[in-house]
Amino acid sequence: MGASQRCRSCIQHPSCGSYFLAGTLLLLSFVAVKACPKICHCSDRNGMVVQCTSRNLENIPANLPKDTVVLLLSSNRIRHIPKEAFADLQRLRELDLSHNLLESVEVGSFQGVFDSLQTLDLSNNQLSVLPKDTFTKLHARIRLSNNPWHCECSLQEVLRELRLDPETVNEVSCHTSVREEYVGQPVIQVLDSGINFCNFHHKTTDMPMFVAMFCWFFMVTAYIVYYIRHNQEDARRHMEYLKSLPSTSHISKDYDTASSVF
Repeated sequence: MGASQRCRSCIQHPSCGSYFLAGTLLLLSFVAVKACPKICHCSDRNGMVVQCTSRNLENIPANLPKDTVVLLLSSNRIRHIPKEAFADLQRLRELDLSHNLLESVEVGSFQGVFDSLQTLDLSNNQLSVLPKDTFTKLHARIRLSNNPWHCECSLQEVLRELRLDPETVNEVSCHTSVREEYVGQPVIQVLDSGINFCNFHHKTTDMPMFVAMFCWFFMVTAYIVYYIRHNQEDARRHMEYLKSLPSTSHISKDYDTASSVF
């Protein structure tokens, strides 16, 4: 019996056919895991290293190999990291998104890699603010240097939740700030000096409220004064009117005089 005939007979046999199907599915899943985006270069080094640097990418590539351990996306044009962008890369250890145009990172962007990710580079982007829970549960060492940070309460709360890279920590500076005197200074140095941006936030929030309450009080007071003065004026006019009326005694005398004549 030839090889092709043996193969056909094996496929036709129920038990042998099931093994063949399982093997085919296993092969397809293996190919899917190892698939590499055409625009990137992949190499296997005890896990996939995916090199997508300087490819003019505007979005994070889809269908990345699930066994990716290093993902290099630096020097592209990526502006946004969506929620669960790396959820399928549960072995990911290093993620480089430096030198992009990043302006926003959604809460939950790093869901799925909380435990595996060791290094995250977001330096040299256009980040100025981040949601408070952006890096919650993330244990990676993070680079945030050379971004136009706005120093205020939410940034202070974000920094409390993460591990900044010690080599670049002094390059995380205030590009703008709720207090002008901190512009250009390293954020960590400002916070270590005892400054609490959240206190400034409350004060700037309280000031408009105070002004609004003062205006409301002034309007109520002005209305009460106007009301009193208006009533006083009406009362004065009413008194003058009453005074202008002839008195009852004068009317009585005129009546008596008229009666004596008749």
